[in-house]
Amino acid sequence: MEKSRIDLPIGVTLDRFIKSKEVEYPSAVGAFSQLLRDIALAAKVVNRELNKAGLIDIMGNAGNYNTAGDEQKKLDILANIRFIRALSKGGEVCGIISEENESFIDLENDGNYIVAIDPLDGSSNIDVNVSVGTIFSIYKRITAVNNPLTDADFLQKGRLQIASGYILYGPSSMLVFTTGNGVNGFTYEPSLGEFVLSNSNIQCKQDGNMYSINEGLSNSILDPKAKQYLQFCKDNEYTARYIGSLVADFHRNLLKGGIYLYPATTKYPKGKLRLMFESNALAFVIEQAGGKATNGEMDILDIQPTHIHFTTPLYIGSKNMVSKLIN
Repeated sequence: MEKSRIDLPIGVTLDRFIKSKEVEYPSAVGAFSQLLRDIALAAKVVNRELNKAGLIDIMGNAGNYNTAGDEQKKLDILANIRFIRALSKGGEVCGIISEENESFIDLENDGNYIVAIDPLDGSSNIDVNVSVGTIFSIYKRITAVNNPLTDADFLQKGRLQIASGYILYGPSSMLVFTTGNGVNGFTYEPSLGEFVLSNSNIQCKQDGNMYSINEGLSNSILDPKAKQYLQFCKDNEYTARYIGSLVADFHRNLLKGGIYLYPATTKYPKGKLRLMFESNALAFVIEQAGGKATNGEMDILDIQPTHIHFTTPLYIGSKNMVSKLIN
């Protein structure tokens, strides 16, 4: 007999999950747990703003450009403010770098964590009601407490991340993250105001038949291996799926198997995607899910950034697909 709705369990909330995993996740205690809650809180606020964006004057361009040369949307700025405010007030974070800010923010406190964040990835799709997302990375600070932060605190390799993840704002909003011991996804339940565990121990398929790339770049791709692989996908009638929001494309390939490609091009010979705000975070997630991420020459997580807006080519997704591209 089918259970009535009243008999169905609510599920495991994010808070309960963190508490239940404290032994398994040594970092997920105390201040670190609160940091994850702060990120979740900011995500709820941004989700609310996105859901009513078409009803109030927060859509469209803001008239400014970020450090990557992308025109900022009003919601880019709003999301940036929301996350920085939540992370600042929480007290656990001592420094923040954001795709929307030129340099790092030293909060001048005794917090132990550094956060790198892309507050609203894919914002060019906002005006047409397509899924967008937030991407975040968390590191331990390097400088001693009570000393001013330096570039070294922020220019850490991806291997040193203690957690990373993303929030996908779509038909249902999801928070997906890893603390280095598997990947779990939580779906936002708006009537409860809670993120509830919906995808536990996510594993990316080793193979797939979907590829995600802006094929308008085909004639300007500099990497011959990427060109060859793209032709391989076409010859084998793989399915092309490209939304143009990195989080949305990545999320689909994570769950269903596939590969995302953003190679070096004549316009972006060093790649367009930011290592610290996009590539490192998603590379940590995909490796924890059994997948692979590379710039074509080395694992993304082993790249040493030289500045906070460092860019890189990115090939990420199912392990066998990425391996085939680079071998």
